Amino acid sequence: MQNIAQGKWKQVRGKAKEEWGKLSNDDLDKVDGRRDQLVGKIQERYGKDRAQAEREVNDFFNRMA
Repeated sequence: MQNIAQGKWKQVRGKAKEEWGKLSNDDLDKVDGRRDQLVGKIQERYGKDRAQAEREVNDFFNRMA
């Protein structure tokens, strides 16, 4: 799954905030359910490499599906 539909993102963004507490509300607004944007923000805020951030996002999106 590449992205979470916009309506669904509004429902799960609170879960994303719980998962990655360093992400600000502004970060989550900019992500707006786009997988690649979320990966980038996690890399930026947590200093993780792209592969690790992608695994975390994939796991998160799979749980939310």
